[in-house]
Amino acid sequence: MADSKYVSAPKEPPPSYETTAQASPASFLPKSPVPRVPLPLELPALIALRGKRVILASASPRRKLLLAQLYQIGLTKLEIIPSTVPEDFPKSLSPFDYVLQTATQKATTVYAKEVNNASLGEPALVIAADTVVVSSIGQILEKPRSEAEHISMLTSLRDGGAHRVYTAVAVMSPLESARDPGYALETIIETTTVIFDKDISDDLILSYVKTREGADKAGGYGIQGIGAILVERIEGTFDNVVGLPLRATLGLIEKVLDHHDELEDELAGDDEED
Repeated sequence: MADSKYVSAPKEPPPSYETTAQASPASFLPKSPVPRVPLPLELPALIALRGKRVILASASPRRKLLLAQLYQIGLTKLEIIPSTVPEDFPKSLSPFDYVLQTATQKATTVYAKEVNNASLGEPALVIAADTVVVSSIGQILEKPRSEAEHISMLTSLRDGGAHRVYTAVAVMSPLESARDPGYALETIIETTTVIFDKDISDDLILSYVKTREGADKAGGYGIQGIGAILVERIEGTFDNVVGLPLRATLGLIEKVLDHHDELEDELAGDDEED
């Protein structure tokens, strides 16, 4: 009787070295199944927007990627039209006011540009967002302007304890009535607290700066990329730090469309009374 710890030899001869050399390396890897695309969410607000113009008033590649998830859940006609108005509100404003005014300006600017678009028609929805990073002492952090400033910025975030990331989202929808203001507007501000690992070394900070990943980001790091290595933990939503809180954005879409319907009903009632 054969010892159970031994496996019987295969009947087929082993492949020759020639055959092995000619075979593609990928042929030896297990074939992974093709991922299934999720079905869209069957929510009234998303159903009402299918096939209609929905505009993201931002050039941020991170927000494009996040909003692509909203495409998967039901928004099928997304357009990217960034606002071209300078974002030059004074930094003396509170972080809340600064980020809210910037996001609202982006939304209203793109809405005014596209509402009378003769070829494509008015948008059903305009979504705008703005994100700022605020240090532990309340300073609004811009994108680093040099390598030295980038190192200093990340070092201060490590040494300063918790910092906060604020994202304001503004959503607009046109009203069928011509009465002022002619649109429904809803806004929200989401806050996430970020704590850097206090034990990260100066060498790690310098090495991260050299990657240039955070050079085009407020606060100087990208939590969705290599920059995650700097972060110990967050309190709040991850996608808010990236630049667009999806749960809050979806809630805002539902709210502005509900508000849109309520305003239309009120205006219709006023017309009947007149």
